[in-house]
Amino acid sequence: MQAARTADIIVFPPRRMAANGQNDRLSTALTALDIALAEQRAAVAAWRESLTELRGVMSGLGTGLADYQDRLTGLGAQVTALNSDAQAMENWADKVLAPSA
Repeated sequence: MQAARTADIIVFPPRRMAANGQNDRLSTALTALDIALAEQRAAVAAWRESLTELRGVMSGLGTGLADYQDRLTGLGAQVTALNSDAQAMENWADKVLAPSA
């Protein structure tokens, strides 16, 4: 049979409260952290608001570009029709001014 193992348990002394100066430093650090977190929350909220505004502006830009494309398409059709008329007039003029044989 094996012998029972025993161990000596060493009790660590309980922590003493930090000196008053250390408590003040910790309190100051925690206050600064709270302030920084509040500023970060405000910055993230402002950033999200800016993204929402940007989304609206980009949507308006997309609509404006679609309208511009439609106008250019219409203008292209008009230019094509005018070009066809101009060529027809040129052909007519060439026939009228051509010397008779």
